[in-house]
Amino acid sequence: MKYPLSSCRRNGRSAAAESGGSRRLAGLRRFARRWSIPAFGALALLWFIVRVVPKPSRALYPCMQASFPVASGFVAWLLSLLGMRLAWRRLVANLRGRQPLYAGMAAMGGLIAGAAWIAWMPENSVLAAPTEEHGPIGEGKGVFPGRVVYVHAPSATEWPGKAEGGHWSAPDHVQGPTVEKMLREAILRLGGGETVPASWDAMFRHFNEQRGRGARGYVPGEKIMIKTNLTLNNATMGALDANYDKVKEGWLADIWNNTEVAPQTILALLRHLVYEVGVEEADIFIGDPVCLVPNYVWKVVHPEFPEVNFVENHGQRGRVRAEFSDVPFYWSTDEADGKKQDYLPRSYAEAAYLINLAVPKSHGLGGITACAKNHYGSFIRTPVGNLWGSDHDYYNLHQALPGDGSGTEGTGHYRTLVDIMGHEGLGGKTLLYLLDGLFAGQGWDGYPVKWNMEPFNGDWPSCLFVSMDPVAIDSVAYDFLVAEWPQLVLAETLGPGGAEDYLHEAALADNPPSGTFYDPERDGRRMGSLGVHEHWNNPVDKQYSRNLGGDHGIELIRYEVTAPAAAADLSVQCALRADKLRLRAIHLDPEKDHVLERIDPVAGEVVEVRPLPGGVYGARTDLSIDPDAPFFLYRVRSQ
Repeated sequence: MKYPLSSCRRNGRSAAAESGGSRRLAGLRRFARRWSIPAFGALALLWFIVRVVPKPSRALYPCMQASFPVASGFVAWLLSLLGMRLAWRRLVANLRGRQPLYAGMAAMGGLIAGAAWIAWMPENSVLAAPTEEHGPIGEGKGVFPGRVVYVHAPSATEWPGKAEGGHWSAPDHVQGPTVEKMLREAILRLGGGETVPASWDAMFRHFNEQRGRGARGYVPGEKIMIKTNLTLNNATMGALDANYDKVKEGWLADIWNNTEVAPQTILALLRHLVYEVGVEEADIFIGDPVCLVPNYVWKVVHPEFPEVNFVENHGQRGRVRAEFSDVPFYWSTDEADGKKQDYLPRSYAEAAYLINLAVPKSHGLGGITACAKNHYGSFIRTPVGNLWGSDHDYYNLHQALPGDGSGTEGTGHYRTLVDIMGHEGLGGKTLLYLLDGLFAGQGWDGYPVKWNMEPFNGDWPSCLFVSMDPVAIDSVAYDFLVAEWPQLVLAETLGPGGAEDYLHEAALADNPPSGTFYDPERDGRRMGSLGVHEHWNNPVDKQYSRNLGGDHGIELIRYEVTAPAAAADLSVQCALRADKLRLRAIHLDPEKDHVLERIDPVAGEVVEVRPLPGGVYGARTDLSIDPDAPFFLYRVRSQ
């Protein structure tokens, strides 16, 4: 495994070739080597001053946090240099004036300044080294063990960026039909069925069989909890006003238009569950127990699915307040002894399945945040212990992150994320892991930055990642994020391998490098491997062991999606009710004739055709259908 981004030589030329050339070029190279690092420090300082002085809250930006150590180190280095110069001048003056005492003091000051100059000298790299090269570790999970599907659709996002104004999630910035097509293609490849319902059924059957329930699909009446990442709406931040609209004043003015899970992705997932799987709306719970559900999500999703339960911290304006169950959660570390007991939310405890809907981001304390860390918001209280506006003596979840400064940087440490990934009421119930990578983001607050590697090439990521393996999907997210933002994911404050340490612990949870006995249920049973971890061969090919013909490891399936066809060629999923077909919002040209076709999802044959007049069909438009075939695929076609 190689990490080309941690190397300074990126053009592939040999050292011998680099040393060739004329004497003039050699002199220029020596000049560049001597002054490039100080120049970089000076530019970092200038950038920090220009950005932060007019608006101090920008110091919280990930790019500012990355440039601050370089800028501050440059200032300290420069002051030390000036100190040595001053000490030298005083030393010479005192020797000429025959004042040995003052000369000695000047010499001592010069030595101190010189030591400081060496200590603060800017270095060529502020990156921590990754862990040593290794092959696949752990055991792959899923219908296809270790499979991760990532679907890329450049047309899904058309946002000009924060500086241009307009909320990132507006309908003209995120193309809902394209996002829905992306999810359909991803589920088809993850479950392996001929149709989307068949793929979901394969996933449910495999999941239930692995958990001793028998190879059965979804049973009507079973509840599903969807944990989505709404971090920017944390209930303690005051990010929403009384009407649940975004606050755009104070420090919140800088993050109100940062990105998180898109409402279009939530809508596409709910359409799958309701129309494809046949889940009753009232049996679906979705939200973020430590956060609030903002209007830009509610107003998109609630009109079509008014009976879905939106779970949040306060439970106002039609939302449902998260409440504790009696299911305890224990942390497998002595640091948690004597702390206030954690319990799962009731919606989690009562659910038969969980779906983890997260966002791939870099993170100042953890290196990355993906599906595993998404569950930091599942405990109703905040990671540091604030519950409904009051501080409590809960175990501080940040202490087990490598960048917290608690002595857990590097590798071989207890990680809370492993307890979360393996607890039978969280990771143990999770059917699907879904990463919304339409925009991704730098830092906990999702500051939007375009991606440069192929196939993104300076555009928004515009992709979705899905898997049934919690370790594999976070491993893939890690590789993508390292390739894009190594200065953040491999920050030296995390220690070598710190950002991926939890993946090693989770993959080897039965015998982790830290020696931790992971037992979040406290039933005396050690966890088994939670999934498979490895790294791709390089950021261009993005190949893992199974892609290269191996029998173990990760398999990354890539699929490119184009924008869907016009409305007259849309597929329409069957609604839940056995005698009604709910047409989603489509517009049919009144000048054309249309038909509604019913298709056998197995054979793919059209088994019924009926005329359909042109016009606008809203999300709640119902048509009578054959009650004996409620889950067939329906398609609207123009004649």
